[in-house]
Amino acid sequence: MLGRVTEALVGPDDDGERLDAFVASMPYSPSRSACARLIEEGRVTINSTSALSKSERVALGDRVAVELPEPEDEGGPLVPNPDIPLDIRYEDDRLIVLSKQAGLVCHPSPGHVQDSLANALVAHCGYDHLGLLQGEDRPGIVHRLDMDTSGLMVCAKDDEMQRALQDLIRLRVLDRRYLVLVHGYVAPETGTITTGIARSTRDRLRMAVSDDPGSREAITTFTTLERFEAGRRDEGYSLLECHLYTGRTHQIRVHMRHISHQVVGDQLYGRGDDRLNLGLDRQFLHSWHIRFDHPASGKTIELADRLPPDLSGVLESIQERSMGRTEAGSVICPQILATGLTDGTIAEG
Repeated sequence: MLGRVTEALVGPDDDGERLDAFVASMPYSPSRSACARLIEEGRVTINSTSALSKSERVALGDRVAVELPEPEDEGGPLVPNPDIPLDIRYEDDRLIVLSKQAGLVCHPSPGHVQDSLANALVAHCGYDHLGLLQGEDRPGIVHRLDMDTSGLMVCAKDDEMQRALQDLIRLRVLDRRYLVLVHGYVAPETGTITTGIARSTRDRLRMAVSDDPGSREAITTFTTLERFEAGRRDEGYSLLECHLYTGRTHQIRVHMRHISHQVVGDQLYGRGDDRLNLGLDRQFLHSWHIRFDHPASGKTIELADRLPPDLSGVLESIQERSMGRTEAGSVICPQILATGLTDGTIAEG
């Protein structure tokens, strides 16, 4: 029995990728081998034309549609959880931009069945007013933040908007910027990290930089905002703004480890010494700025989110060690720390 049709636009990251691999990366898709069978059964189209082979290559701008089978055990809708607070920064009848608190998972997972952001969204909007392209266990979710990453993210209220926002991400025109405090002195003012990322072969909970053919391209740029002198027992710290051009799992954390500047407080990829982590038990990673053109209205949505108290407190604790802010830091740092920051603007596009 076949169920819903899901679609995705091929962005720069996936240009030239094999069709079965691309289909397997789409929302709510089964395994790659199962996706290959769907292609063979004629259940996959490229630009409304039936795909011929699992090995054909997709191209930038192609729209791939897949008719997915109904899950054998749907498990039923999520339990609405109105007790989870939603810090909504912008909302209309098509989408929501909110600031996710640290410690909140985006969708149900083992150990978090009724206490996810998805449960809160169902309580706030109802299933009938959330995009379900990612499946009924991920209503409204357009992109994820790790459980212990805080800050701005976008949610969709219908399938059409969810698809349009995912297309903006694939085409790299939904601008997402993160604040990250890392170990050590980062000398360059700016830099770009481009690698493949795949699941680690040693620890399935981790991702890793990889040149394996199955890895996916990941691009992160960074701008140094402020540097802090080394102390007696550490090598100093650097505050960066990172800009994601791709959205791989744990991308910033993996890339910072790759350049030997692990994220402060990162329990998975970082340094386990509490003293070096300045008392943090979660990664110093915050989605502070987001900008995109509203797919329906054409308005430019631009929102900023100051650092939460635990992260701003860490910066305050090492402020006397500051070596000075860069030109970019002189612009951004007052915004992320100021109590009077305007959290967002909406402008006609």
